[in-house]
Amino acid sequence: MQLFNSKLCAVCKGRKLLCGRPTCPILERFRVVRGVEKRINKREIFGSSPPAIFVGEFGYPKVRIGPLVPPIEGNTSYLDSPLKWENASIRDVLRYRSLLVMGETKANVDVKRSGRILSEIQELAMSIRPVDSEILLKRKPILKVLPSEFAPPIGPKAELLDFELTENPRIPRKTDYVVSDELKAEQAIMKLYNSGFDEYYIIRLLSAGLLGIQKKLVPTRWSITAVQDIIGKRLRREVLRYELINEFELYFYEFLGNRYVVLLMPESYAFELLEVWLKGSLFGGEEPQVIHDFEDWRGIKGYANQTAGAYYAARLSILEHLRKRRRQAKILVFREVTPKYYAPVGVWQIRLGTKKAMNNIIGKFQTLQEALNEVGKLLEHPLEYYLKRSEILKVRAKQRTLDDFLRL
Repeated sequence: MQLFNSKLCAVCKGRKLLCGRPTCPILERFRVVRGVEKRINKREIFGSSPPAIFVGEFGYPKVRIGPLVPPIEGNTSYLDSPLKWENASIRDVLRYRSLLVMGETKANVDVKRSGRILSEIQELAMSIRPVDSEILLKRKPILKVLPSEFAPPIGPKAELLDFELTENPRIPRKTDYVVSDELKAEQAIMKLYNSGFDEYYIIRLLSAGLLGIQKKLVPTRWSITAVQDIIGKRLRREVLRYELINEFELYFYEFLGNRYVVLLMPESYAFELLEVWLKGSLFGGEEPQVIHDFEDWRGIKGYANQTAGAYYAARLSILEHLRKRRRQAKILVFREVTPKYYAPVGVWQIRLGTKKAMNNIIGKFQTLQEALNEVGKLLEHPLEYYLKRSEILKVRAKQRTLDDFLRL
């Protein structure tokens, strides 16, 4: 049975859940739209931006950029604070994103050519508190419900005619210093991170073209990966100086339909993410395949082509854990995506899911075999398929057969 096609959906109509998912992703989007459409059905939107901005990547170096403003006043920070969504459901996230109206305009990534509107957007990006803002749109914003379970949650948008901050943004002195100083982007990111600034605040500054010597707008998706990669590389250098952990440590957490199993090994640093989209999940086929990316102490070669942004998000969470403990380990992460993850919400849930996993230890073991036996109990996909793909375990597999690892 195909998991998603027009004939199946026509028969099901969202009532019978023939695709095997716990809820219909198409109907869920319609429910979200119905809940917010009356509040955004106007050309002038006044409210408190969380603050939030968006920079697209299509057409680079001429990109879409715009402020995100909800028709709500007051403390709206929860609408764009991914690392604080630990108790949010997928439906909550869809609703948050649907309330943020984007007034989009075209801009060259070279911010030296910026005008008044871009300057206002940059001021908004620097604020650490919601800012009362007003956008004037060419037409009423449209929130489309795409007939695809693969489409990420997209908020309502329309062409921007004007944007104005109606109150002064609250900008930290540290931000003023970092933005105005002649610092490379990596230096600026680490200064802010080590000063305790929220990771997504730093991402917003980078997207708005406020960091680096040659300041340029950076598409939001690229900014997320860039910031997580830069911080991760710095933390790896620190972790490499620390002593090894003493035992095999196993961690587990399930978050928004994503199952995370993290195995720390008492050996010199390496990191690997093994990922499977189970049958019935968004990208799961009849025969789920294990994908993976790997690095040793020298770092990954190029970009994580198979697991993409998930790689950098998961790596950062675990490196933060090791840095806090001042310990070093070899890291093996198993990610299983279940049918409960019925709508893609972004790599923030991987960042948060692995972070929560590191606060939930399952046990400590003296041997790898004992640890892997326990790993197999936590996963739905057969462990042997993971082991066959694992770069970290290839050397060990040459010394022992897979049957040795799986023997109970």
